[in-house]
Amino acid sequence: QVQLEESGGGLVQPGGSLRLSCAASGRYSMGWFRQAPGKEREFVAASSWSGSTTYYADSVKGRFTISRDNAKNTVYLQMNSLKPEDTAVYYCAARINRRYSSSLNEYDYWGQGTQVTVSS
Repeated sequence: QVQLEESGGGLVQPGGSLRLSCAASGRYSMGWFRQAPGKEREFVAASSWSGSTTYYADSVKGRFTISRDNAKNTVYLQMNSLKPEDTAVYYCAARINRRYSSSLNEYDYWGQGTQVTVSS
């Protein structure tokens, strides 16, 4: 059973930063998604199995950075210049296929989510 454990969410003011972490029970291609109230879950960022390839949604490009520590089977999402519209529950996801993906349906395992609230 694959386990994904997210941490690092919280309340931050607009323009602030947060770093989310996702510890996995193995090594996988990883992605971050988010879901705001009343909206569908959407893609945020993804990393290939090796970490050599990353991909971002246009809405976060230049502000968010996905990275990974393969020795710890942990993926991070550094979020800078946060905006109120970034408020959502953030989920990490893992897929067995080594290529990255921005498609929600191509991920095999999901974490429980961590709340990020951007508000003054």
